[in-house]
Amino acid sequence: MVIKRASLPYLMLIVLLCIGSYGTSQSFSFKIDHYSMIVEDLSITGDFYEDVLGLQEIPHPANAEGFRWFSIDGAAQLHLIRKDLVSPEKNKSVHLCLSTSKLSSFINYLKENKIDFWDWPGELGAITNREDGVQQIYLKDPEGNWVEINNASQ
Repeated sequence: MVIKRASLPYLMLIVLLCIGSYGTSQSFSFKIDHYSMIVEDLSITGDFYEDVLGLQEIPHPANAEGFRWFSIDGAAQLHLIRKDLVSPEKNKSVHLCLSTSKLSSFINYLKENKIDFWDWPGELGAITNREDGVQQIYLKDPEGNWVEINNASQ
């Protein structure tokens, strides 16, 4: 293999970039294990995640009272934890996000069941179209916690 002299600077640049990124790249990876939310009413709020979002309830390992756990696609979990006092301020920037390749069907399901949803700016019944092509909606659980549903998994 013959490398032309004009190609040599480009080849050296690629080698330097590879060496430079090797020293700073992480040598481990993460997956989401669970997301915990503090709620006041485990029954009503838990039923929302089970009935509206279709999450499967799973047992708490110690069968402890004050918890409801749900499986998210078998890969992650949602943990609801009952507390008597929950901060009243709910901000859309703090949310659980679930992704589905069937966002249109899910939106139709919400409409058929008269469940409100919003786009990011806050328009009722609207869908956010991100610049990267992902569509997203936001809904609230019975305690006002925000949940994003998007189609990023397509």
